[in-house]
Amino acid sequence: MNTNRRTFIKTCGLASAGLATGFRNDLRGMPLVTDPNRATMTSGTPPTVEPLPTGSLHARLTDHGEALINPGMGWVTYFYSNLYQNYGSKLEPSDTVRYFPGMNTVFLRIPWAFVEPEEQRYVWEILDTPTQRWVDQGGQVGICITATENWMGSGTPTWVFDAGAKSYEVDGYLEPDYDDPVFLEKVENFIRVLAARYDNNPNVAYLFVGHFGMWGEGHTVLTTPKHGRSWGFETQKRMIDLYRRHFKNTTLCISDDYAGHDQRGNRFPITDYAFSQGVTIHDDSILVQPPPNSWYHSEMAQLFWPTLPVVLEHEHYGGSVNRGAWDEELLIKAVEDYHASFLSIHWWPDIFFEANRNIIARINRRIGYRLQIPEITWPSTVRKGEPFTIQSKWANAGVAPCYGGGYPCFTLKDEKGGIVSVLTDSTFDLKQLAVGTGDLQPRELTSAFVIAPAHKDHKGIFFRTCAPGTYDLFVSAGKQDGTPLYELPYSNHDGHKRYKIGKIVLLDYEPTV
Repeated sequence: MNTNRRTFIKTCGLASAGLATGFRNDLRGMPLVTDPNRATMTSGTPPTVEPLPTGSLHARLTDHGEALINPGMGWVTYFYSNLYQNYGSKLEPSDTVRYFPGMNTVFLRIPWAFVEPEEQRYVWEILDTPTQRWVDQGGQVGICITATENWMGSGTPTWVFDAGAKSYEVDGYLEPDYDDPVFLEKVENFIRVLAARYDNNPNVAYLFVGHFGMWGEGHTVLTTPKHGRSWGFETQKRMIDLYRRHFKNTTLCISDDYAGHDQRGNRFPITDYAFSQGVTIHDDSILVQPPPNSWYHSEMAQLFWPTLPVVLEHEHYGGSVNRGAWDEELLIKAVEDYHASFLSIHWWPDIFFEANRNIIARINRRIGYRLQIPEITWPSTVRKGEPFTIQSKWANAGVAPCYGGGYPCFTLKDEKGGIVSVLTDSTFDLKQLAVGTGDLQPRELTSAFVIAPAHKDHKGIFFRTCAPGTYDLFVSAGKQDGTPLYELPYSNHDGHKRYKIGKIVLLDYEPTV
């Protein structure tokens, strides 16, 4: 196809906006047990435990190969894609797309005019309703509020222009002057209120800096040729600053198109600035065009992914297929090349799922982070108050770091499921694990612990109640206090993200205690 992206957006962008194997099976070195015909979690393979001559026990854990639901990663489904109708309008109120493995986030991209139709009168119901459907099921939300839309009269509320903000008319719709002081004042007032609701909200996976460019995508390629007005670095920087001023704790992202929708390269002034402010990128142009223009900015992502999650979004699936741009192998290659943490689908989720089961399963083994523990060695018998060690190997088989971090933890539980001892190794943060590119080399960890240590002083010996016995030993990854945070790719869990690896005998103190 002999066209650049600018020409392509001009010819196909309007219709697109209105549209309602070479992969390694060993997960970069770790073994798999997987059934590609299943969309739900399998029972997996329990750890293989063998006694060692030293008196220790050694477990080998096998990755079950299925999707994981973890914070800060996974598939994203559109509920609103500019229009109310796309793509959540056909979902029943109880349908949160749980049949789609790895789908845990709903994305709401909607015009500002819908949310604040009159100044300081807000219609939060249109955001809160789909959000709570997902949150009720343990999911998260992504949000983008736009100022320019070409399928309606104005994405910006008309009262903003009535207040004096300058605009440009293009083919029957209005684009605001993004430098206009009245426009910026009204945007900031809105963002201030938006941040009061959503900043530092654990239900929000990420929030888009969406008040600049067509559909919030940071480009004016459809409008500048019509009215002659263009905006540059200072305008873009001002918009980033405005959002960051109020969203101090939330993951923010800008479109890769801020740098130029068809400008190839790895470093640009505006993306360098975004990165300096902790703002990541969202590339919404995957598989819009056939090769060699399937995407433009994987090089740009190399600055971001080591410390910030990268979000990808593929073209409206039906349009991509019709134009010969859809390619499963290229989709997974995009996840690899960008080191993507999130991947948004742009289509009716049930149709997309049925047509792409195989590639969905493969992407689920790589997208974001995937914490593995291929081997664990522990003493078969330990004594209260005496030190012992657990040797383990940890790896990240995903394409992105575990940005939230976490710590290995080993928990002893009795036959009733009661917690007997919690042993967290705070010396190693799991976000330091290298991502799974090439042959994976697990990180070897030796963790030193003591169960129920006794405290002695001149008035006596003090120790907590902890009965000797034979207990189940579990492994988990999470907070320093032992609270599990992450699903691991194993079976035999306790329902709270702790995974049983074997037995351990706890002896009482030496008689002198």
